[in-house]
Amino acid sequence: MANYSIEEKDSFIVLGIGTELQSDYTDYAGINKEKADFWKAVKQDGRLDTLKAVAANDYIFAVNEAVNNKMMYYAGVMTEASLPEATRVIQFPKGEYLVVKGEAQTAEELSQVLTGIAFGQVLPEAQDFAYVGGPNATVEMGQRNGLVSGEVWIPVVRK
Repeated sequence: MANYSIEEKDSFIVLGIGTELQSDYTDYAGINKEKADFWKAVKQDGRLDTLKAVAANDYIFAVNEAVNNKMMYYAGVMTEASLPEATRVIQFPKGEYLVVKGEAQTAEELSQVLTGIAFGQVLPEAQDFAYVGGPNATVEMGQRNGLVSGEVWIPVVRK
């Protein structure tokens, strides 16, 4: 099984700018293309820089959340501030989180790899905890040796 940990986290808020994903939830190629196009857009039009300006730390969040039966995807930062450009304040609950750490060439690759490990390997094989919904996020935490480093945070409950 992949290298992971279960960590207790305090509740936190991510301010996000988002988009609704149109691809079927089983169309991983379509979803990944939509996510990559979204990141390209928020970087080019300055929305990501606007978010970074009010961030409490250097972490960049890529958040997946089901809202009113829609697959929503957000670029976000941890902050108490608000912005007119923001589309959602995402509340992450206090509790236990599945955490998978990793590195990749790009933030998009990091997100794909960590999400794949978490949902494709760790959660299906887990005996004592489960994901029951709620927002989950890939967190870009910095760069090391030319690679993007980060973690995926998925809220879980004990079985």
